[in-house]
Amino acid sequence: MRIQLSEHFTYKKLIRFVLPSIIMMIFTSIYGVIDGLFVSNFVGKTAFASINLIMPLLMGLSALGFMIGAGGSAIVSKALGEGKHRLANQYFSMLVYVAILGGILLAVIGMFLLRPIAILLGATGEMVELCVLYGRILLISLTPFLLQNVFQSFFVTAEKPQLGLKVTIAAGLTNIALDYLFIAVFHWGIAGAAVATAFSEAIGGLFPILYFARKNNSLLRLVKARIDFKVLLKACANGSSELMTNLSLSVVNSLYNLQLISIAGENGVAAYGTIMYVNFIFIAIFLGYSIGSAPIIGYHFGAGNHTELKSLLHMSLSLAGGCGVVLVLLAQALASPLANIFVGYDSELAAMTCHGFRLYAVSFLICGFNIFGSAFFTALSNGIVSATISFLRTLVFQVAVVLTLPIVLGIDGIWFAVTAAEALTLVITVGFLVNRRNQYHYG
Repeated sequence: MRIQLSEHFTYKKLIRFVLPSIIMMIFTSIYGVIDGLFVSNFVGKTAFASINLIMPLLMGLSALGFMIGAGGSAIVSKALGEGKHRLANQYFSMLVYVAILGGILLAVIGMFLLRPIAILLGATGEMVELCVLYGRILLISLTPFLLQNVFQSFFVTAEKPQLGLKVTIAAGLTNIALDYLFIAVFHWGIAGAAVATAFSEAIGGLFPILYFARKNNSLLRLVKARIDFKVLLKACANGSSELMTNLSLSVVNSLYNLQLISIAGENGVAAYGTIMYVNFIFIAIFLGYSIGSAPIIGYHFGAGNHTELKSLLHMSLSLAGGCGVVLVLLAQALASPLANIFVGYDSELAAMTCHGFRLYAVSFLICGFNIFGSAFFTALSNGIVSATISFLRTLVFQVAVVLTLPIVLGIDGIWFAVTAAEALTLVITVGFLVNRRNQYHYG
């Protein structure tokens, strides 16, 4: 039976509602990792390092989709909570159309930026050509990738998280199958990995267009819509934290790579790439929970139900803490086998990766609170607070610690940097949450 946004949520009902989004994000992370896994084992660590060098640019360009999805779903779910269903569909449609136009424009710009940015990020010789080849293929599918990110949020707002999960699984299985075919069988190398990902992104981004363009039994449908700049700017402001998160991560990941190249060379970049791939799978639980719970929060905020908001906040923070403990223990146990899966062909690199991940994984104790805290304020249409948390967490504090800790701790300072940044951010997040609780008389 479909759970509606308007219902009262217990722990059991909340977990049931957000579980498809969590699984969707885990699966998205897993199939995103497949490229790196196949490239590392079948093409080599130079190609693997090349993907990791150019990926920050590609993720930075795709940040528009996360911004529109998160910020737009907050506005649409609030309109639904206010009973304005026709207006919600117009807002939803306008945001999807803007994402399509934005994706095309960014893809064109990205084509010109690939080579100079690859060189700026430290690529030399063969790595430059590999970065450009991989990047150009994925830019062709940038618009579907943006749409995939947009619809991850809107499937939940439409009370169709299970359908969103099915689309993600279909896209993921396509990527896995084509990676095997193009890389392991056809030996297309890094180009095969990019083509496989492009096909999977097409499925994940274009199928939802077909679904929402037709009459359906969800809360949303694509209709004719004009650009409402006021609503568009509000959606962008609401989703600015997600934009900031992805742009900041792109900058910070590039900075990490530059630091690692200077300390450990190509092995350092390959080790960090592996840790990032595995990290995506672990924090997908927090990201999926935030995506799944945000429309509920937005709906009850629009309905003025502060009692339900208080309950949702309490349950969410409890779940974030419990999951954090479990993930740290799991990471310590799986660090060695995960490192060997990616780079077991090089014992020195595998040892570096295992050690680095065990230190990096301590951050899972804290990051869930910060990820949810930012998403919570996005759902409340408070983009300023949400963006502040994300800006400090993903850029300011991380840049500060990744530049200073290695001076004292060497390469271990890089692995510890994210935990230090999360701890500093937590102080800010708690302050904002306490202030919001008092402001709305949650106590």
